[in-house]
Amino acid sequence: MSSSSFGRLFTITTFGESHGGGVGVLVDGMPPGVAVDPAAIQHELDRRRPGQSAITTQRKEADQVEIVSGVFEGVTLGTPILMLVRNTDQRSKDYGALKDVYRPGHADYAYAQKYGVRDHRGGGRSSGRETVGRVAAGALAKAWLATIGVSVVGGTVRVADVEASKRDWDETERNLVRCPDAEAAPRMIAVIEAARDAKDSVGGVVEIVARGVPAGWGDPTMSKLDAMLGAAMLSIPATKGVEIGGGFGMCALSGSRTNDVFDGERYSSNFSGGIAGGISNGNEVVVRVAVRPATSIGKPQVMAKTGGGTETVAIEGRHDPCICPRVVPVAESMMAITLADAWLRQRALRGREK
Repeated sequence: MSSSSFGRLFTITTFGESHGGGVGVLVDGMPPGVAVDPAAIQHELDRRRPGQSAITTQRKEADQVEIVSGVFEGVTLGTPILMLVRNTDQRSKDYGALKDVYRPGHADYAYAQKYGVRDHRGGGRSSGRETVGRVAAGALAKAWLATIGVSVVGGTVRVADVEASKRDWDETERNLVRCPDAEAAPRMIAVIEAARDAKDSVGGVVEIVARGVPAGWGDPTMSKLDAMLGAAMLSIPATKGVEIGGGFGMCALSGSRTNDVFDGERYSSNFSGGIAGGISNGNEVVVRVAVRPATSIGKPQVMAKTGGGTETVAIEGRHDPCICPRVVPVAESMMAITLADAWLRQRALRGREK
């Protein structure tokens, strides 16, 4: 499996660079006969695309998806599905001044040490634009999971020091920051706007919830469902931490408070985040992802020069003052892809649909 692939039975392989001809994904393992709605895939890409609002990068990309293979007359064929999105608004000249420097916080230096060559135009494969393919693949996974009643929702639950206290998932698409708390959203937006005006950036936390996941998905040792979800979320650019259910907050609590009591029908709590011993337990699967402040900012910064020494450079171009709103659909997609893979593995193990 290549370094650009994820999954064992439901496998995705993304391709393309930020300022190349296009980006996309090859999906292998999708069962035949599953209905595919191109409009639904496009809807998910529209949620991720740049230029959505004043608090995201103003790069203008339609992100129009082309389904090249694997789908015929509206259903999957069971063969590899290739989806392509062409780049149309690269403005590579904005990165001319960065050709001979290593941007602080970026992968420029590490990238050059690994490959011996790098595409300085927006970061190449390390750019967030790589996630286009993940979202397209995630749309397929969501559609398939929905056939057995599994759904995935997500939202921004923290920006800087502003936290959401409510989880109204119907609210997330009603505000620019995709926050499930209508009262916290305006305060989050104000923080992002202040960072944008200061030519700076802020980070936050994205929460993803999968509902309707049957008990039994995942494995008890090396391929624990929470381990696979951790790998999925940390593979998203700009993510620096993952917690499942009660996460780090459980460290300050006793076992008597964090044990989820189950009466055979429902749980009294969900500190385990829907996963016990690496296997889904029938409760909601809850994952939170720490998203660092965007590394591309307009403030002048000291940068190392490839030939030695340093210089002070301001990064030109169009950047997100907070990545969280656009990470939401990406993290939802990685949740769906991970669950689709776990479902296929469970089907192979038990020889039944769920």
